[in-house]
Amino acid sequence: MLYKRHQTCWDNSLFLNVGTIESIQQDIVNEFDFFDDWSEKYQYLIDLGKNLPDFNETNRIDENLVKGCQSNVWLHAEIIDDKVVYTADSDAIISKGIISILISVFSGQKPDAIIKAKMDFIDKIGLSNHLSQTRANGLLSMVKQIKLYAIAYNSKK
Repeated sequence: MLYKRHQTCWDNSLFLNVGTIESIQQDIVNEFDFFDDWSEKYQYLIDLGKNLPDFNETNRIDENLVKGCQSNVWLHAEIIDDKVVYTADSDAIISKGIISILISVFSGQKPDAIIKAKMDFIDKIGLSNHLSQTRANGLLSMVKQIKLYAIAYNSKK
């Protein structure tokens, strides 16, 4: 389960990736399929956000705010061993859960893999159909920012 993966793979506020983007996305789809209704899925999303590692306060700056989100979402990226490592936080519980899922998929991956990654797992878990328009826009903005960081790091090679 993703919850267990979060508990075992977060280390010192860095996500240690344990698979390919596609395999992690499929794991997430399988985990969300486990729940019968959207109230359970929302609670799961909230729980994932609560398990996000502490965000370094020095990264809580305007430069790291994701533009286009209704709530404040901070996203920081750095390259470690040729892989992009993301850390994030939000002041809203649903947004924090969403960014937690995205980080579990993309953190610890090579920039090229992030750039090429498909995002259909979001539709498969039903998230896009169960978010308000403003939260859906925020989700798209988070994905865009994650990919922009990957493009920037990829161009520095």
